[in-house]
Amino acid sequence: MQPNEEMLSVFVTEMRRGAIALAVLSRLGEPGYGYQLVRDLARGGVPVEANTLYPLLRRLEEQSLRRSDWDMREGKPRKYYQRTEIGTQVYARWRDEWKQFNLSFNSLLEDGYESE
Repeated sequence: MQPNEEMLSVFVTEMRRGAIALAVLSRLGEPGYGYQLVRDLARGGVPVEANTLYPLLRRLEEQSLRRSDWDMREGKPRKYYQRTEIGTQVYARWRDEWKQFNLSFNSLLEDGYESE
């Protein structure tokens, strides 16, 4: 029996939502602009559409986890994003939680795991 594709899509979307936020915070240690973030995330195996990224960036700013600055030095103004101090603290804790969570789940989901 094939899994219900619609149901699977919902589960994957839920799983990716938090993971993408963590991935974006991981890239904001240094200033970066939107297209650069999309490109870097895709290179890291986490493709993100711009229509997903920009609302997420707005939420991160509302939560005081990132800030933005305009760079007017080049011909076209470019908005750069970077983690705030609070964002760096939250990112470090979240990253550690993710690593532990990942270890636990990988152990749980290993082939051959049998529930009692």
